[in-house]
Amino acid sequence: MSIRFRKELDILVRDNMITAEQSLRIEEYYAMKTSDRPNRLFTIFGIFGALLVGSGIVLILGHNWDNFSRLIKTILAFIPMCIGQILVGYSIFKKKNNSWKEASGTFLFFGVGISISLVSQIYHIPGDLAFFLLIWISLCLPLIYLLKSHAVALLCVIFSTYYAIEVGYWKYGSKEVPWTYLLFLGAIIPHYYKVTKENINSLTITIFNWVLPLSICIALGTFIKENEELGFVMYITLFGLLYNVGKLPIYNKLSTLKNGFVAIGSLGTVVMFMTFTFREVWKEIPFEYVMNSTEFYISLFLLLLVLLVIIFSQKTDRIKGFDIFKIVFSVFWIIFFVPMLVEVPTLITNVIVLILGLNLIKKGSEAMSFGRLNYGLLIISVLITCRFFDTSMSFVVRGLLFVIVGAGFFVANYLMFKKQKIKS
Repeated sequence: MSIRFRKELDILVRDNMITAEQSLRIEEYYAMKTSDRPNRLFTIFGIFGALLVGSGIVLILGHNWDNFSRLIKTILAFIPMCIGQILVGYSIFKKKNNSWKEASGTFLFFGVGISISLVSQIYHIPGDLAFFLLIWISLCLPLIYLLKSHAVALLCVIFSTYYAIEVGYWKYGSKEVPWTYLLFLGAIIPHYYKVTKENINSLTITIFNWVLPLSICIALGTFIKENEELGFVMYITLFGLLYNVGKLPIYNKLSTLKNGFVAIGSLGTVVMFMTFTFREVWKEIPFEYVMNSTEFYISLFLLLLVLLVIIFSQKTDRIKGFDIFKIVFSVFWIIFFVPMLVEVPTLITNVIVLILGLNLIKKGSEAMSFGRLNYGLLIISVLITCRFFDTSMSFVVRGLLFVIVGAGFFVANYLMFKKQKIKS
């Protein structure tokens, strides 16, 4: 703690603003926060150190690999995993701190992958990348709970996403669906939930809050096979689910930068609706859908989840004010499945995007948030730009619209700045 900060505390005690006991408690609090920083840095550098050491071992072995006999190669193949197990065992039995556990867990995670790949190469064991990832992740999942390791949990999320991509996107002509990805995700969620309840404002949770929704968004596309048009319904419902999860009471006090669920859910919803503001997109959508399909059942499951989250949120925390982003996905269900002339859903989606933008401008102005204000203005600007390409308006009218929107950006931010200055 700095000398200047102590002097400020002494001044507050002298002026009877706080008591000497309160001053001491404040000193202890900030001293504890400062002492935690080296541990956090040590954890980060420990993880990177484990990665570098593992990489170095692989390079050394790879340089001389062809000179070894099969027996020696087999022994060497198990060395990275054995070293990782020794380090993990040492961390557990000696009750080392979290930095040790994170670093040793990371080393063992990659050690397992290296050992599996080397043994497969030595004995020419058949199998593809997806099967290799499946075995690797399955073996390493218990480490999350054995070590209470956030690093291993994040690695499992990342490699599970890679597994889903490999199965669903990169296998040419494959109709296989990566259902195992859901099992991996289900195995990781309890750890995430426990860490969230312990310290919602931690850096670990911030990373999880972005990695998890991104992983789900990427992997959802791997479940779309034959009924591609229903993929739109799946994604719009998923974005609604993510946004509502991010608005649960436990996340309410987090800023947008720390709440990836809200950010991704909001942006995804806007992008989806913006896409359907084009008349040509609706012309490509068929009027008949295969209801007895995986895509439709997944859509229904996501719809059920988001409705349950909304009900739970309303019961546990009755927040004042109406949030259109929470329920706008339901409008898409109606206009998508109810047969209409192409012009009707096109008009509805344009109006919805306009309402979303205006709603954000209003909320940004009320909350004195430049981020929300400009986000809303940006949505309206993009909407006008989109209409620039598919309407027969004259260039003069189009030019005037851009001038008005540009002036709106300037005026809105200027008024907000003046309002903020007056209040401060």
